[in-house]
Parts: sequence; C-alpha cells; structure tokens
Amino acid sequence: MAANEISDPEAVGATTAPLRFGEKPLAQTVAAAGALRRLAGLLISLEHPHPALDTMIEHLDRWERELAVAAPPDLAPRVGPDAGDTQRVYLDHAFDIGAYNPCFPEYRFDLLGPDRAAGRITFPLVHEGPPGLVHGGFLGVFFDAVVQHHSCAVGVTGKTRSMNISYRRPTPILVELRFEIERVVHETGIRSTARLLRDDAPLCTAEVETVAASAAKLTGTRFGRRRVRD
Repeated sequence: MAANEISDPEAVGATTAPLRFGEKPLAQTVAAAGALRRLAGLLISLEHPHPALDTMIEHLDRWERELAVAAPPDLAPRVGPDAGDTQRVYLDHAFDIGAYNPCFPEYRFDLLGPDRAAGRITFPLVHEGPPGLVHGGFLGVFFDAVVQHHSCAVGVTGKTRSMNISYRRPTPILVELRFEIERVVHETGIRSTARLLRDDAPLCTAEVETVAASAAKLTGTRFGRRRVRD
C-alpha cells in the first residue's frame, strides 16, 4: 500500500452501499499519520544521539501546546443522543484506520466482494516484536481491522464476538504480505476466516465471529458530525 493511500470500498468489488461510522479524517491528519509512523521507525533505529532530535523535540513541544488549544476540552467521542459540542469528533473506524492513526497498521484491499476479500500489507518497524518479526498483538489488531473493513464494505457488520488466531510461522516486518478473507453470513452472525501469507506460505490465520446487525439498525446509530466553523 502506498503511504497514506485510502482504500475506496466501492471501487474494488463491493456490491452494496458501504457502512460508515463517523467522519472522514482531515487530509492533514492522513498526511501527518504517515509521517509520524515513518519518524517513529527512524527514532527506534537510531543508535546514538542526533542534533535533529533536539530540534524535533523543541518543535513537538510547541506544536503540542498549539494543537491543545484547538482541540475540544472533552476528549470523549461526540456520539449518541447526549453528545455535546465540547466533545471531539468521532472519526470513521470502519475503513483504513491506519491511514489516519499511526498506531494502527496500514493495508490495501485489491478485492472486496460479499464472500471474499484480498489485499496486501507491509508491517513497519514500529510493529516489531522479536528481531525482524511482527509482534503478535499487532497481528490481532490487523485481523480485526481488515475483517470489519470487509464486512462494512459489503453492508452487513456488527460487533466482534470472538477472534481466534493461529500462529503458523513468524511474520516478517518490512516485507509485502498478502491477506485473504472468506466470509459467511449465518443465522446468528458472520464468520470470517482470514489468512496472512508470504508468497503462498500461510503465516497466521484468524477465525472471527461477529454479531450481525441489520443495516437499518447500524445506520441509525448517531455518530457525531464535524462541527461547522464559526
């Protein structure tokens, strides 16, 4: 996936209207997220102090103070019938969370259909656990994100009920990997089977059970809109 590239859920095979929950991120937020992730990778790769770090720390302190003034006083999400203008806007967590939040993985879908999906991911240095390998917890975050993205793109989703991960082989960082998802909607929910592969060798798999909710119920949920500037 190219840096900061956001998947278009309607451009790669989805057959129904996608479900979105929250506002789209600012373009500035998306651009900054990629830069922050790359900077974090550089920071943890340094072996000795560097003068650029002193300058960066000074700028970060000033930027934090300036942004704190612009941020809402209440960092609780502005959602539901009791939401207030002092709370923060809730950004869409259905699609591409990693594109605007550097704590989440970035990935790219090549196929999004009702029963199958497929795509690519390269785990960055900040997701390293054992030397050269992805921390297992980030694989859980990745599977949860792509499975929900798939279900939201095809119009039927819900809350995750369970997720069982099987680790088959160590998963490398800094290498483009493939993922595949097979999805079945049954009477009580959705069962998604996801695999992460290097070439054709499976690295890990996840069985995800989701409580299905009707599109009408989900779209009726009140997610706060971005406030209009005064």
